[in-house]
Amino acid sequence: MSSPDVTPARRRGRPPRQRPEGDEDTRALLLRTGLAVLTEKGYSAVALDEILRLAQLPKGSFYHCFASKEAFGQALIQAYAAYFAQRLDRSFLDTRLTPLARLRHFVDEAQRGMARYGFKRGCLVGNLGQEMGTLPESFRAQLVAVLHDWEARTAACLRAAQQAGELSPAHDCAALAHYFWTGWEGAVLRAKLERSPTPLAAFGQGFLQGLGAKPAPAPHAAST
Repeated sequence: MSSPDVTPARRRGRPPRQRPEGDEDTRALLLRTGLAVLTEKGYSAVALDEILRLAQLPKGSFYHCFASKEAFGQALIQAYAAYFAQRLDRSFLDTRLTPLARLRHFVDEAQRGMARYGFKRGCLVGNLGQEMGTLPESFRAQLVAVLHDWEARTAACLRAAQQAGELSPAHDCAALAHYFWTGWEGAVLRAKLERSPTPLAAFGQGFLQGLGAKPAPAPHAAST
């Protein structure tokens, strides 16, 4: 699991006093910066001033795009959900691989993605879910909906495995997908804590072996 490559570009000199881009570009910059920071630190620990400093934007630019930090958080969840849905589709809909090999590919890609940032960045949805007791209540339904979407995409991949004869038809794919994401978010948390890919690899291997899949990794699909 990884966040999108959203490291803000470093620019020399003093921050500009006015927005350097149009409204859409400014909003996109704030979202990219917010995703980079929140996947590492979480919502409660981050002040708007930190995001504005990294983005090199004045506070007025933020409030021109978002009514509040809560509205910003809602937009971040939406942006992360869209990014991650595309990432799941790249793995789960890759017909060059068998369905269970697609799941292995996702696990392998997640390990590489977290390693790219030294295991400092985790999953925005998982981070916010852990903080939910102190977050705006409006986030709850959004986060649950994102997890349900990920489960639906995973269940579809597992049903494809059943049709391909890789997985017994006796399995409940929706229940397996729910189990996968419940365990996967814990593995991401521990990988971030230990700064190691081992929890991700162990959970992925254990899940697949529990389905009766062979433990040997499948060849990776070419990146797209």
